[in-house]
Amino acid sequence: MLNEYLPNRLLLQSERTPSSDNPATVESCNQKKLLAVTQFYPPDYAATGQLISDLAGQLGDLGMQVSIFTGQPGYAFQKDSAPPREQFERVLVQRSRTARFLPRRIRGRAINGLLFCARAALHLLKSARRQDVLLLTTEPPYLPVMGYLIHLLFGIPYVCLLYDLYPDVAVELNVVSDKHWLARFWDGCNRRVWRKAQRIVVLSSSMKTRVLAKEPAIADKVTVIPSWADPSKIKPIDKHDNWFAHQFKLTDKFTVLYSGNLGRCHDMETILVAAEQLHGEPVQFVFIGHGAKLQSCRDRVRQRCLSNCLFLPYQDKSVLPYSLTACDLSLVSISPGLEGLVAPSKLYGILAAGRPVAAICEGHSYLRKLLATANCGTAFDNGDAEGLANHIRYLATHPQVARQIGESGREYLQQHFTPSVVARQYLQVLCSTE
Repeated sequence: MLNEYLPNRLLLQSERTPSSDNPATVESCNQKKLLAVTQFYPPDYAATGQLISDLAGQLGDLGMQVSIFTGQPGYAFQKDSAPPREQFERVLVQRSRTARFLPRRIRGRAINGLLFCARAALHLLKSARRQDVLLLTTEPPYLPVMGYLIHLLFGIPYVCLLYDLYPDVAVELNVVSDKHWLARFWDGCNRRVWRKAQRIVVLSSSMKTRVLAKEPAIADKVTVIPSWADPSKIKPIDKHDNWFAHQFKLTDKFTVLYSGNLGRCHDMETILVAAEQLHGEPVQFVFIGHGAKLQSCRDRVRQRCLSNCLFLPYQDKSVLPYSLTACDLSLVSISPGLEGLVAPSKLYGILAAGRPVAAICEGHSYLRKLLATANCGTAFDNGDAEGLANHIRYLATHPQVARQIGESGREYLQQHFTPSVVARQYLQVLCSTE
């Protein structure tokens, strides 16, 4: 079985992203002004905000003048508010005064998103003309409409960064029917916004396939740029040298970690069934984060009397290098039907931590291709709890295999998914909007 994990460094052609080795691109973007709009930004714990923060810093280092318009914290539960204006070297952050209402519920998130869009519209009307290009994220999912309207008014080019595809996610989660007028109207707005956008960035090849199925005419505008993690900040640490592992008594058991959003888009059922099958064995499951499925997961663990499951809240960014390395295996999951609609950013932190990955996803998921190419983990079908449990048993008794897989993943990340590598890909996209 060890031979399955020998390094294979061939990046599949279909997964290639734009070349980032063009020095002329950096020169042409010097002093170019970018305004990025996103609802989440540090001190929020939301991964999307953390990624935009990293990207903004990297683009600033590459010569762009970056402004961020964002909201007040929603995931940073220890902080009720953040400064309305902050300057970080070449990055200016301005925050809306809009408060958050019931941020954990679907209706609350929808209302908060609409309120943020209203504030973003006012900000764009006042400041968009001073910018060379706009970057609109799908946090909230209808935010790119603001870019479309500003483009009609002032002719400012805009780029859409699609984290998730809506209304498709809502349809798959049975929040709304695909025949409902709202879903059809939303689809129509998306197609109009995408056609007018200068470029569209998606996080995976399967997400690109989904977008082009809706609007084939924009094929030349869509670019796949993955998420990333910083290997200089997140480094492999042996559990016995890790204070986080000691604090939560994780050093003497094989530890399986799920870190991030326990939301409707993530398959928690397969993980919990595997935990049930491994109950009584020297395996500890740790869940770090929050989300719509957290309470149901807690209830199930309590009802089944599973002593091998530990739930912890979101950790501060400064703790991530220790929480992500306080395990022997990390999990990533996508619920059935949601492939290409979401792309788990947690994968890249796992790779930086030098830990093997177990992905629970559909057979056509881009995750399978990535894991096979990087030799960094194994994928399992949704519902294959027995396969996952047996894999955990195997790694628990073959630590040298687990170590080799983790090292392979970190090496692959250093080549393809670092902030500096990915930022140059974004730079190329943003500078092609003349």
